[in-house]
Amino acid sequence: MEFAIKLFQFLLSLSILVVLHELGHFIPAKLFKTRVEKFYLFFDVKFSLFKKKIGETEYGIGWLPLGGYVKISGMIDESMDTEQMALPAQPWEFRSKPAWQRLIIMLGGVTVNFILAFIIYIGMTFFYGDLYIKNDDLKDGVWVKNTVVEQAGIKTGDRIVSIDGKKIDKFVPEVCSNILTSEKVVINRNGQEIKIDLPTDFIGKIIDENKRNAISLRIPFVVGGFQDGSPNKNILKTKDVFVSLNGKAIKYFDEVTFILKENAGKKINAIVLRNEKQTSISIEVNANGKLGIQLGALNEESLEKLGYYKFTRQKYGFFESIPVGIEKGKTKLVDYGNQLKKIFNPKTGAYKGVGGFAAIFNVFPSSWSWEAFWSITAILSIMLGVMNLLPIPALDGGHVLFLLYEMISRKKPSDKFLERAQMVGFILLITLLLFANGNDIYKAIVGK
Repeated sequence: MEFAIKLFQFLLSLSILVVLHELGHFIPAKLFKTRVEKFYLFFDVKFSLFKKKIGETEYGIGWLPLGGYVKISGMIDESMDTEQMALPAQPWEFRSKPAWQRLIIMLGGVTVNFILAFIIYIGMTFFYGDLYIKNDDLKDGVWVKNTVVEQAGIKTGDRIVSIDGKKIDKFVPEVCSNILTSEKVVINRNGQEIKIDLPTDFIGKIIDENKRNAISLRIPFVVGGFQDGSPNKNILKTKDVFVSLNGKAIKYFDEVTFILKENAGKKINAIVLRNEKQTSISIEVNANGKLGIQLGALNEESLEKLGYYKFTRQKYGFFESIPVGIEKGKTKLVDYGNQLKKIFNPKTGAYKGVGGFAAIFNVFPSSWSWEAFWSITAILSIMLGVMNLLPIPALDGGHVLFLLYEMISRKKPSDKFLERAQMVGFILLITLLLFANGNDIYKAIVGK
């Protein structure tokens, strides 16, 4: 059932993005009286699941969910229809239209992607508002989960003051993820501010350790479930919150590891909070310093009730949501641009984190959440827009590049040149696709 929920979200999000992107090409093409031969969701290699011709356009759904396309008459695209291009140009064809009209048609898809992302952020701001913790209230700092971050100079208990010169007033999960692609961080440790320059290959090393969530909010030690053969299955209960282990008071999960390893293979006393009452129990630590349980989580209301954090949910009116949502969209766009720069710089090692369809699929949660769905769809829309703007032949950005050259030089590239450029771009895209999905396969094989 969890797989089905993830799959449905993945396909729904992909369908929305593809249809609206292609609609961004379709509408201006029709406005400029350019014939659109096909409008497809997914690719119809050899056959389609559904198709219907209305007017001059065939609308359909393909069987291969790797995107979609519109086939515009008289345009050198992935169809490589050289026979049509060999015939005299017709008034309804793309190649017969003025360069400025062709430019608008080519920019239509990415324009819709960016508009969609901003609309989603505005809508989410209005419906959900902002949930955050005031950074000054985060007295016990963050949880650092791996040695790469520690070696860089950030430790559990540090409070993040600023990232790349931007002061952090509101603590949200994005703060931790932004650190991974930053260059300079200022932390507060025991009341003293410390400036840290992160190494160039910081993100690459974190990817190697499979710890993208290497920094997070500190959480209590909550029983979420039990592993097979757990000796504590009949002693502990789901949602028990540990407050003491072997006589030592604990508040956060990160304080537990050392105590358990110190008592590996022993029975120790513990105090847990169960149904709002403290209960003393005796638990067994295995030879590996584990209890055989799965870590659980508490919602914001429970964390606040137990005195861990004070959450603030800021609500906005409709008109207030517009500038706030636009600002969120701009921030996400800039953040993704910075991530892309890291990926194209081999020294950072960020390319190791490039993923394909499996990586996108795994981003979606296994339980349904409209808030999570729209948040993921918004960032995917930005990613789709930015990637399509890359000046690679076969992408919208490649077509735009040649059109700008034509408008500036007043010389149109020959069809033969465009055909060859399209083929080179297609090979580049296939290479990128193989690399991204190959990364997914490699991670699945090695268990990362």
